[in-house]
Amino acid sequence: MSSADIDEQNTNQLDPMRPRPIDLPTILPAGGQIEPAVGDIAKIFAAPEDPAEWPRWRADLAIWRDEARHRIGYDGAAYRDPRLAWTRDCRAVAVVWLWDERLYDADAELFTPDRLLGAYAGHGGLDGLVLWHAYPVIGIDDRNQFDFYRDVPRLAELVSEFRARGLRVFVDYNPWDVGTRRPAHDDATELASLVRELGADGVFLDTLKQADDHLISTLASVDPPPALEGESRVPLERIADHHLSWAQWFADSAVPGVLRARWFERRHMMHGTRRWNRDHSDELQTAWINGSGILVWDVVFGSWVGWNARDRGTLARMLTVQRAFPALFTDGDWEPLALLDPVATAAGVYASRFTDAELTAWTFVNRGTADYDGPMLPSVDVVVPARSIAVALAPAERASVAVRAGVEGVLRRLAALEVSSDIRFPAREPRRVPSPRSAGTAPDDAIRLTAGDYELDVVFRRRETGIDGEAPYVEEWKPLPPRLHDDRRTTWSVRIGEVAVATREVSMAELAAYRAATGAAPSGGDRPVDEDAPAAGVTLAEARAYAAWAGARLPDDAEWQLAAGRDGFDRRHPLVWNWTESEFRDGATRYVLLVGGSDHHSEGSDWYFDAGPREPGFRAKYLLPGLGLDASPSIGFRLAWDLA
Repeated sequence: MSSADIDEQNTNQLDPMRPRPIDLPTILPAGGQIEPAVGDIAKIFAAPEDPAEWPRWRADLAIWRDEARHRIGYDGAAYRDPRLAWTRDCRAVAVVWLWDERLYDADAELFTPDRLLGAYAGHGGLDGLVLWHAYPVIGIDDRNQFDFYRDVPRLAELVSEFRARGLRVFVDYNPWDVGTRRPAHDDATELASLVRELGADGVFLDTLKQADDHLISTLASVDPPPALEGESRVPLERIADHHLSWAQWFADSAVPGVLRARWFERRHMMHGTRRWNRDHSDELQTAWINGSGILVWDVVFGSWVGWNARDRGTLARMLTVQRAFPALFTDGDWEPLALLDPVATAAGVYASRFTDAELTAWTFVNRGTADYDGPMLPSVDVVVPARSIAVALAPAERASVAVRAGVEGVLRRLAALEVSSDIRFPAREPRRVPSPRSAGTAPDDAIRLTAGDYELDVVFRRRETGIDGEAPYVEEWKPLPPRLHDDRRTTWSVRIGEVAVATREVSMAELAAYRAATGAAPSGGDRPVDEDAPAAGVTLAEARAYAAWAGARLPDDAEWQLAAGRDGFDRRHPLVWNWTESEFRDGATRYVLLVGGSDHHSEGSDWYFDAGPREPGFRAKYLLPGLGLDASPSIGFRLAWDLA
């Protein structure tokens, strides 16, 4: 991340539960004149609280837009490219870890796209998804971000299956990946080749608001070109070549304001999100009143942050309307803060009005905590649920039969959708996968541990993955270093049985003997053999298979730590992380706790996996890739035996 980016500055001195100054809405001065350095990067233009000022405010917004377009010479040509016309209707996009348990069945070793899409049916379904692939495991070894896509068997088939179901697929670009194996070409060329190989529709620019000129021109050579989506606020001059952006960490005004980029270019699709929220009503209301989209992110890099029933239902109702009349929200006349009955406004109910030649839609939001069922507009009778949305649709007298039928169909579908007030968090508890019992006898030199209860001093690096099943930044605004990547200490209470742990990791020579005896193929590919080196480059499955063959099992993280504190415990070289039997699953994320650290260290970014030798109490949460990608030259294993 660039230290020059004010969005990425240290925020430790700020209250994490409140928006930062740069997240707050921007006040547009009277007359629409604002310094470009401020106005051109504003997140939201704040709305006045007094309804009497709304007509003046709308006029000022129009003045600002016209001046800004003239000043930067904006012509909107990119939005007339029919190959990218899909972007304006790509409203609901999910960020999905490629190995999410809903997408990948680890036991069957198969991708399950329909199971994943079923998980989002209650949200109203998806229009696209970002297949997140490398972070947070990249950096555990020398594989680069492109390897983590290219090493996945049948990935292009998975992309094709999603596209056959009507979804657009984005790949993820990590510009901060500078310390792993360098590919044959520069990042832009590699990314363009990857887009071609996979048939991807778009590129999400992780940590970037905008691509540079070289990246833009290189990706433009792909036919069809991928759409670019920046993270957070896209600068005004880059709206011309970035068709989408994340409205991330955007704080709206009390009276709903307008998204600066959306007001400037109606065809620019924005996806509102606050990734750590358990209440998404704010970003849903902002998107609804701006005719914009939403990013659904219910697993943040291994941390479960699922949506409550109220917010899922709100999004489903939004999408029902927006998908039925897409052009209305991109090409129709837009009147932010249409005048409502004063009783409604006093209750915290506001609306935008979208109008074309055949249809008018009022998109209502209710800022209050009670349902509103009072005066609204002449001939409009609609209930706006608490902290949610509603719509009124009025066909024009000359509306076509198709439009009238469309309105009737939407109203029927809306009536069939559940309107819930349930804001309970749909918690998921990680389930520890039971360890197998060993069948063999421990060698004499193994380290014996006494059964009992222990208090362990545990250390971990605070990352977005969390460590123990709880999301680390619930309802917080953007966490940044050092709060994001600092080491934390805690105490875990554990109970172990009587067990023995091997003094050293299994060696490459011992692994080779196992493979020769069983005919097992290398799970992580062939590697040069140093017979005394740790048996690294094996999947968790092969490590378990070796242990069972040897009449043993893997130690869990607590057993490993306790053994590491006893005489006789040793490490082979080079140092490698050790697999443990501490595997957890919550139905979305499958992970293992790694211990020991390794000699490998990918340098150049805080986003890389934990590196270097580590003290015995250190834990690293390793999200498990599938199809052999969990194997790493930086991970080996040792054995354990049950004694009773």
